[in-house]
Amino acid sequence: MLAAVAPWKHAVVLAVATAGGFVNAIAGGGSLLTFPTLVWVGVAPVAASATNTVGLWPGSLGGVLGFRRHLPERSVIALLAVPSLMGGIVGAVLLLHTPQRIFEALAPALVLGATVLLAVQEPLSGVLRQRSSLVGERTAGFATAAVVFQFVVGVYGGFFGAGIGIMMLAALAVLGLTDIHQMNGLKNVLAITINGVAAVYFALQGAVVWADVALMAGGSIAGGLGGAAVAQRLGRRAVRRAVVAIGVIASISLVFKFLA
Repeated sequence: MLAAVAPWKHAVVLAVATAGGFVNAIAGGGSLLTFPTLVWVGVAPVAASATNTVGLWPGSLGGVLGFRRHLPERSVIALLAVPSLMGGIVGAVLLLHTPQRIFEALAPALVLGATVLLAVQEPLSGVLRQRSSLVGERTAGFATAAVVFQFVVGVYGGFFGAGIGIMMLAALAVLGLTDIHQMNGLKNVLAITINGVAAVYFALQGAVVWADVALMAGGSIAGGLGGAAVAQRLGRRAVRRAVVAIGVIASISLVFKFLA
């Protein structure tokens, strides 16, 4: 798909993608900045979601590399990678078969829902870690529940994607993982899997705006590197609060835009 916005608006997309990569490196929630921006500069909502997935995917590779030494055994990775792949492609297919008007109605709710997930991430993570410490051995029932839940997360990730991090932490806690670095590392691998298979499908279907993908990829990588460099100076809580506020404003603004 050719560029769908005026050339001067690409500067806005680049700047927000850089901010999104920066936010993802520190607190998560970069899509709450980038997706509404794509819609506001003129990209159709379905194409904006697909473009957002493809454009931000390269920037998330840094998270995988950063936690590569903390990954769990391969059996755990394989257990959750399969439902991630299957869910990601199902969600991607659903997105491209969703009528534009229906997705316009869903988009504000999706942004707001992801914003709520980001807002409760810290307390919920604490509860999940406490719960996982009580699980002990990973029974077949817990493993089955985690696989099913991860498939649901994959479907949501392929369809929209923002906020899947905290959802995946829930599945990992059910499996009994307690090391936060290990959980983050595996979460990043699974996110790459979900978004990667969705990105390939979107690209093959010609559903993305390639000019914006290039800008977002470069911006998210640069922002991610910058975020890693200053993560210790800026508090995650402050960044998260700022993104939550932006997410609420974005969801409200999308309602007015689609009603206009």
